Amino acid sequence: MNISIPVTIFKEGRVFVAYSPVLDLSTSAKTFAGVKKRFGEVVELFFEELVEAGTFDEVLTDLGWQKAQRTWLPPMQVAHEMTNVVIPQVN
Repeated sequence: MNISIPVTIFKEGRVFVAYSPVLDLSTSAKTFAGVKKRFGEVVELFFEELVEAGTFDEVLTDLGWQKAQRTWLPPMQVAHEMTNVVIPQVN
C-alpha cells in the first residue's frame, strides 16, 4: 500500500523534528535530509509492528483513519496555519 501523509518538519535548536499528526509519530535528526530519511524508517517500522502485533485495523481506526474498500485513508488535513495567542507574563 502506498499513501501520502502530511509531515511537518521544524527545527528545535540544532535538531530537526519531523511529526505527522495522522500517525502521531515523530522523530529527530541533526540534518533536514537526515530527519526525512529517519521519518521514513520510523513509519515503515510502525506499520511493520502493527502487522506483527495484529493491531493494524484497531490502531489506524483509533487514529481516525477510514477503510475504503481495500485501502486505508488517513484523516484529511484541513489547514496548517499560524495562530496568535496571548501568553500571560511570568514574573
